[in-house]
Amino acid sequence: MPPDDLFPTTATHWGTYRAEARDGRLVALHPFERDDDPSPIGRSMPGAIDGPLRIRRPMVRRSWLAKREGAGGAGRGSEPFVAVGWDTALDLVAGEIARVRETHGNRAIYAGSYGWASAGRFHHAQSQLRRFLTMAGGFTRSVNAYSYAAAQVIVPRVLGDARGLLGEHTPWPAIAAAKGLVVMFGGMPLKNAQVHAGGVGRHTVREGLQRCKDAGVEFVLVGPIRNDAADFLQAEWLAPIPGTDTALMLGLAHTLVAEGLHDRAFLDRYTHGFERFLPYLMGTADGQAKDAAWASGICGLEAETIRALARRMAARRTLVSVGWSVQRGDHGEQPYWMAITLAAMLGGIGLPGGGFGFGYADINGVGNAERSFPWPALAQGTNRVRDFIPVARISDMLLNPGTEFDFDGGRYRYPDIRMIYWAGGNPFHHHQDLNRLVAAWRRPDTVVVHEQFWNALARHADIVLPATTPFERNDLGCTYSDAFLVAMHRAVDPVGQARCDHDIFADMADRFGLRDAFTEGRDEMGWLRHLYTVARQRGAQLDIAFPDFDAFWEKGWFELPPPDRSTVLLEDYREDPVANRLATPTGRIEIFSPTIAGFAYDDCPGHPVWLEPAERLGGAGADRHPLHLVSNQPDRKLHSQYDHGRFCRDGKVAGREALWIHPRDAAARGIATGDVVRVFNDRGQCLAGAVVTDQVMPRVVQLPTGSWYDPAVPGGLDRHGNPNVLTLDKGTSQLAQAPVAMTCLVEVARWEDEAPTVGIFDPPAIIAG
Repeated sequence: MPPDDLFPTTATHWGTYRAEARDGRLVALHPFERDDDPSPIGRSMPGAIDGPLRIRRPMVRRSWLAKREGAGGAGRGSEPFVAVGWDTALDLVAGEIARVRETHGNRAIYAGSYGWASAGRFHHAQSQLRRFLTMAGGFTRSVNAYSYAAAQVIVPRVLGDARGLLGEHTPWPAIAAAKGLVVMFGGMPLKNAQVHAGGVGRHTVREGLQRCKDAGVEFVLVGPIRNDAADFLQAEWLAPIPGTDTALMLGLAHTLVAEGLHDRAFLDRYTHGFERFLPYLMGTADGQAKDAAWASGICGLEAETIRALARRMAARRTLVSVGWSVQRGDHGEQPYWMAITLAAMLGGIGLPGGGFGFGYADINGVGNAERSFPWPALAQGTNRVRDFIPVARISDMLLNPGTEFDFDGGRYRYPDIRMIYWAGGNPFHHHQDLNRLVAAWRRPDTVVVHEQFWNALARHADIVLPATTPFERNDLGCTYSDAFLVAMHRAVDPVGQARCDHDIFADMADRFGLRDAFTEGRDEMGWLRHLYTVARQRGAQLDIAFPDFDAFWEKGWFELPPPDRSTVLLEDYREDPVANRLATPTGRIEIFSPTIAGFAYDDCPGHPVWLEPAERLGGAGADRHPLHLVSNQPDRKLHSQYDHGRFCRDGKVAGREALWIHPRDAAARGIATGDVVRVFNDRGQCLAGAVVTDQVMPRVVQLPTGSWYDPAVPGGLDRHGNPNVLTLDKGTSQLAQAPVAMTCLVEVARWEDEAPTVGIFDPPAIIAG
């Protein structure tokens, strides 16, 4: 057998590998030789790509094939499928696109198609879909990301752009050099840092954190899950009630002002509106000081603990780090706005190891001291349809066509969607309140899906087109904040009749007379050479010498040189706030935003505030559902990808997603590790496998996302442990309309009957065509 480095390279969102194939099958993924901390997630892929859940032929839902427009959506998720040929399938899809756009207009086609899909710059599924539909007249789209949608709206309103959220983070070496304090609201979980959208050349987060610890940086974890901070950090663990971070931050801020510890000079020079925020903080505006005692009554930490942390943060250089999960709750804009305000009060913004940062360890790239590079991508064109929805408002749109909604200062109207076209994602993983989504999903006339495996999305479609995996095509793997460009070599032939998205859309475009425009006369390798040439030209402008394509393709990877110097977030603004004014209306950090105040939203006023969430421990809903559900990211997969893979399934408990529960709460319910438990509230119910552990705080349970949705009947008991049958489907506020999955109360009970068999790992009934 040849050494691992002689196998061809490939890339996934969780790492770069060398793919070993034998007798036409993928048998192993060997870690990339430049990655010292490879992810084990890759173990799920060999054996899964050609297993029984692979979709091998185009499929059409039985009643839809028989009745077409009059079939209705009630059978989605339960009916058998009929296998058909490619020409038949493409004719059906093209016919529906033509019918819908002629009868209802292009705005009736929804192609939000949210999801990470597979790594690869060219075969990015959403880009291929949107390129085609743009040429076909346009589509209704979605904006922002489930991961950090609230932040995507509030951070640019406060800072003028998304620095500190989507790029330009203070890198690990600068944090280490400061030898200060890092306060981690939501933690820095290494399990999340396994992934990065587009690919990972080297996993660097563990190395960066270790460097900080070795330099003497101290860490404080603020969150409900102990292992959201690596053991080697020896972080102090503070466990407030989930969803109360804003109240805690206000208590810290009050202490700074009350004890004269805030940086008045920084606030005067670099921020706008502190004087409008201060009366609210100190209580002169509403009669309630937001002091440590007040915060204690909400978040559950002792008042003196809050005061002590504020003094500690003021005494040394402090980085206020906030994870993405913190803003995925009701009023999720507030903790990010308040974190920036707190960092400004400390005066460390623009200094190494000070200020704030969002998303450290939520993906691998945050904190990397890597050169930013403008990697080329497949052009999508200009969509002529102006309609859109905030990404998590799918059910609202489908259930309430014509209804008005507010978003970021504008008022819009939901279109009447007659066709959904999805490629490269899984809304039955990402979306909240899946029972509500199932009802909404029945409304359109037609649902078309490109999928590789029989997950819940494929089963809830009318037409399923089998797509290739990254191992069955050639591509380029690259992403921001990562130094590597990876040649993604085709390792095996496509399974069954699977085809790449580009070829599917090229044949679809042919039916509309658009093939030449869509392909530009290039095949797969022609596109890769073209994109590489563009990257090489951009590199030359930056004095970066790329090898020629053939040399790159043979070697399998190219590494960008390191940057000449690493930057600290907002250091240029700190050096000269006039020459480097921010892109906010005032040119400053807006603790008070006149723009947001002018929107007159009752759920997002003009400065950060504490607002009661829809449900929380100690508040609304806790009398009937006394446990807070944390539905965080899984450790054995990315989202729901390869949930059927062996590595992922080996981590399940009683064949289901593992639910962590504190020993005290488990004992009160007669629950032991390994038991099947029922998790429920008024929105839904699911079964999970119990793990009794003190890694989770009392009155909190953890059920990670990503288990394939598996109801015994559509909308019924989920047998597999998908937490989104339980989560709340509402917007954070009228400002961002972002998802609020982390605002969720449940009850848990031991399942006393014989547990039903998980059915999602058996393919649906298929009728030979």
